[in-house]
Amino acid sequence: MPDRKWIPQPKKPRTPIPEQKPEERRKNFKEVALGYTEELAIEEAYRCLQCKNPLCIEGCPVGIDIPGFIRHIGEGRFEEAYYTLKKYNSLPAICGRVCPQEDQCEEKCIMGKRFKPVAIGRLERFAADWFIQSGKKERYEIEPPTGKKVAIIGSGPAGLTCAGELAKKGHKIVIFEALHKPGGVLVYGIPEFRLPKKIVEVEVEKLKEMGVEIKTSAIIGKLYTIDELLKEESFDAVFIGTGAGLPYFMGIKGENLNGVYSANEFLTRVNLMKAYMFPEADTPVKIGERVAVIGGGNTAMDAIRTAIRLGAKEAYIIYRRSEKELPAREEEIHHAKEEGVILKLLTNPVEIIGDKNGWVKALKCIKMKLGEPDDSGRRRPIPIEGSEFEFPVDTVIMAIGQGPNPLIQETQPDIEVKKWGIIKIDEEGRTSKKGVFAGGDIVTGGATVILAMGQGKRAAASIDRYLKTGEWK
Repeated sequence: MPDRKWIPQPKKPRTPIPEQKPEERRKNFKEVALGYTEELAIEEAYRCLQCKNPLCIEGCPVGIDIPGFIRHIGEGRFEEAYYTLKKYNSLPAICGRVCPQEDQCEEKCIMGKRFKPVAIGRLERFAADWFIQSGKKERYEIEPPTGKKVAIIGSGPAGLTCAGELAKKGHKIVIFEALHKPGGVLVYGIPEFRLPKKIVEVEVEKLKEMGVEIKTSAIIGKLYTIDELLKEESFDAVFIGTGAGLPYFMGIKGENLNGVYSANEFLTRVNLMKAYMFPEADTPVKIGERVAVIGGGNTAMDAIRTAIRLGAKEAYIIYRRSEKELPAREEEIHHAKEEGVILKLLTNPVEIIGDKNGWVKALKCIKMKLGEPDDSGRRRPIPIEGSEFEFPVDTVIMAIGQGPNPLIQETQPDIEVKKWGIIKIDEEGRTSKKGVFAGGDIVTGGATVILAMGQGKRAAASIDRYLKTGEWK
């Protein structure tokens, strides 16, 4: 399609994305948002102002040329749009679905000052999906082999991104993944209805086509220590991207009752082990009719929406602040409400009550009020004396955050850590141990996919310099 004059249409309403109806999607694990058609994508692309100083790029952790790929879409150059994305982002089909664009690129969109911002995430998803569905073979620009070898520990978004960037530079990459399937949080944490696993599989296959080797069921700290990788296995550098998969609990009475899950366990059994397909899959998960999820982030929303699809008749989010402070994405909160989730706000659990057989039967909570802002900048929740109440539930899922698994730090004490066992790195992704880098949730705690990818990309550039120069600090 020939180039044509770009005539922005800022006053045009944001193009809606087709979705499954709530009453239908409550009963299945198919993707909620169905994606733009070519016509809808072009329509939305022409809302872009094509700014000379695009602030949206500043809001993107991996620095995508956003006006560039959107212009290609508007002109019908979908393949060029895809390759513009791939220049900066290794996983556009994933980021287009799960990244919080409303707090990043779209928040900076100039159009958002007066109208709805351009739907950057939806357009990113469209370009990536279009390429996958086209059946075209991916083009890779890979530099000649360097003879250098890098171990990537963990195959989540940080590890996959780091691996892809380094493979382009001609280095030999081996990913060590503790679970039996690569993808990290992308396969065990995010539900099928938000991120179909076939999308992750496609991205992993592309890495393999680039020459990346992936070893699953390979637990570093058990199979090898990092010292052994560097000295005995002849790796020239190591990147730690093991994420934050250690669940936190509240420490209240009743957390050991039957029917209490961590969100990590619950979602892993459903997403990775396909519990929703029982008996076709081997690992069932018992869910009651009245389910309460403690927490207000994306993981909490994923857990409660999964519970609905598993048959929960009543579904509650228990959160100690107000809706304004909910950390989950606005879109996820909206979808949860549409699917029948009840938000019990300004409410905090104080005890999980069990029956005589050791199963959950009720949740005891206390009402909260908001005081002055705390270190997070949000108003601090304060218990209201004498406001305790109980209500019946038979399943409780804890989604109040998670931290790093301590295995690597315990077996490699010369890697400096901070509070909660988070690995300390400098601005280049270097740890306190020469030749060892880290990124993603292992250095931030639970964060977003795109932030983990940004750290993986930055660390890859630092690793490449180290391998070529031998200079550490």
